[in-house]
Amino acid sequence: MIRRSVAIALALAACACSAGSAPPKSSSSEPASSRAPNPDPYPSTYRKYPGATTLVTHVTIFDGEGGKIADGSILFAGGEIVELGTGVTAPAGATVIDGHGKVLTPGIIDVHSHLGDYPSPGVKAHSDGNEATGPVTADVWAEHSVWPQDPGFSRALANGGVTTLQILPGSANLFGGRSVTLKNVPARTMQAMKFPGAPYGLKMACGENPKNVYGSKGRQPSTRMGNVAVDRQTWAKAAEYKRKWDKYVKDGGEPPARDIGMDTLAGVLSGDILVHNHCYRADEMAIVMDMAKEFGYHVTAFHHAVEAYKIADLLKANDTCAAVWADWYGFKMESYDGIRENLALLQNAGACAMIHSDDQDGIQRLNQEVAKALFAGRRMGIAIPDEVAWEWLTINPAKALGVDKRTGSLKVGKMADIVLWNGDPFSVYSRPEKVWIDGALLYDSRDPKRRPVSDFELGMPGEGDVK
Repeated sequence: MIRRSVAIALALAACACSAGSAPPKSSSSEPASSRAPNPDPYPSTYRKYPGATTLVTHVTIFDGEGGKIADGSILFAGGEIVELGTGVTAPAGATVIDGHGKVLTPGIIDVHSHLGDYPSPGVKAHSDGNEATGPVTADVWAEHSVWPQDPGFSRALANGGVTTLQILPGSANLFGGRSVTLKNVPARTMQAMKFPGAPYGLKMACGENPKNVYGSKGRQPSTRMGNVAVDRQTWAKAAEYKRKWDKYVKDGGEPPARDIGMDTLAGVLSGDILVHNHCYRADEMAIVMDMAKEFGYHVTAFHHAVEAYKIADLLKANDTCAAVWADWYGFKMESYDGIRENLALLQNAGACAMIHSDDQDGIQRLNQEVAKALFAGRRMGIAIPDEVAWEWLTINPAKALGVDKRTGSLKVGKMADIVLWNGDPFSVYSRPEKVWIDGALLYDSRDPKRRPVSDFELGMPGEGDVK
């Protein structure tokens, strides 16, 4: 077993000569003085780990977009998928893996995680996900709390086959701040984990959390109508801020005063930053979608959304996804009307649906969570094939993160983010056997040298170095 920090050190020299030589200098080629303030001052320095040309043969393939190939083959090289189908031949020097009896899928994408911001062990000193000092904290960025040595990253990779994940601020605030999308690779810095070119997200929240946190402090909001009032006033200010910057960019003159939080909200109004909204109740989700129309932005996804099944038609009409749990509900009043058939009903209505974790343990078994939701749907008569349900784990979250052109499914030219399962991935007895990210083998259950863990990993009973 190799420690995560050792894996990081060993990869540095190798990554220096891998694809992509120089880090991007800026998110824009324009001089800062001539554009509205929304550049990324912390650009990705992500570099592909080196991988070998690999062919996996005689394997059942779920392509992540509802397709299935029996007795299929997939060839990947240079970090990308080169060919897949049946009868694919291996080029000279390729590593060939026989996949008889196994299933190969795209790497799982978790659209809602707090790894790195709420790392393990869960102690107060590590609690860096909620800036619970005001209902509007659009100025904070989740990436500035990410600790790359969180043991949760390695566990999500090895136990859950998670290759990409979005790290969000917590839900105490109406405007919680920016989210960041990461690739699940060992790295010294968050910049080296950042998914290159992925758009930022804005974490918002409605319902009980913000009204309870701030109402208990004797300030607005203390009610749901107070939540919406603060939201609307904040969006009105953001629209005015954007108008001033748009005028400056067009006409020149003295630049307006910078406001870091308003930079993020102006980015949402420009369509550059995606809104991910914590929300449980159907009526509140409908109100938020109306508010979005009022101020000219789009809600990319509602998270948790235990009542999404009630408004599946509205979600579809508004092109808004729902990221849900399989059966985690009933723990507070706004979550009492959840049902196990939520995902299946959303799928049946043609809405964009996906699973998510919001939990350092749940992220290790998202495939099993989908299995539960799949069974619940079939029990009520909604026959969803296994390969279609895999969309809930890969391509749909990729769409919600704005990275579906590059990952989330097994298509030629996409990133070779791949999991080989040792059996049916919807069985509690199956585990990832191998996990590749950009075609680099980062986890191999049969090779103790390919099991990176954090220096802060305490382990589980019965675990230890493989002799």
